[in-house]
Amino acid sequence: MSEFSETPPWEEGPDEAKVTSRKNWLRAGVLGANDGIVSMAALVIGVAAAADRPEILVAGLAGLAAGALSMAVGEYVSVSSQRDAEEAQLARERKWHADRPDWELEQLAALHMETGMDKKTAMAAAKQQTAHDPLAAHARAHLGIDPEELVSPVQAGFASMVAFTLGGLAPVVTILYTSATVRVPLTFVTVLIALALTGWASARLGHAGKLRAIARNLIGGSLAMSITYGIGTLVGMHL
Repeated sequence: MSEFSETPPWEEGPDEAKVTSRKNWLRAGVLGANDGIVSMAALVIGVAAAADRPEILVAGLAGLAAGALSMAVGEYVSVSSQRDAEEAQLARERKWHADRPDWELEQLAALHMETGMDKKTAMAAAKQQTAHDPLAAHARAHLGIDPEELVSPVQAGFASMVAFTLGGLAPVVTILYTSATVRVPLTFVTVLIALALTGWASARLGHAGKLRAIARNLIGGSLAMSITYGIGTLVGMHL
């Protein structure tokens, strides 16, 4: 038996290509789910402090529809702007490669030298990359863009809409189908559990620290629900 592992060390960790491909939908999905959970919980808890089930139902359904559509449109517009900017940068790089290939080769070699390569090694690497795919090499080294992994506006918008709806259903369903005496505290508990799960999931998928992500979600959600419940209580006292 060989004393060396059959799997190279650089392949034992997280699959970096998969992490990169996740970023677009993960960011949109987590943002949408968290926004749905927190905003809908804050909305229905605030209404519950001053009204009864019919009003909570109307507010919940209206909030879900408005929030999901707003998230979808906002994310689509935002990501479209980002993709337009990336495509414009790639178009400029493509033109420069056609107009001044020697200058671009020297620039790529200089970028490699900034990472610690000596001039000879950097130039050799730049020549090999230029012979293979000059645009991709410059896009990654100079612009920080992977031409094969451009963000998708449709994907991000759809992910945000679905995630917001699913996240927002948890507090709405909980507060509608529980008795008036326990609906608010039970919704608090449900929301905190949901936020802990989304924090854990986002950290796991992104290979980040789980405790920090969970704590962020719990603190933010607790503050939002507490503030809106207080506002709803004050409003209800004066109606």
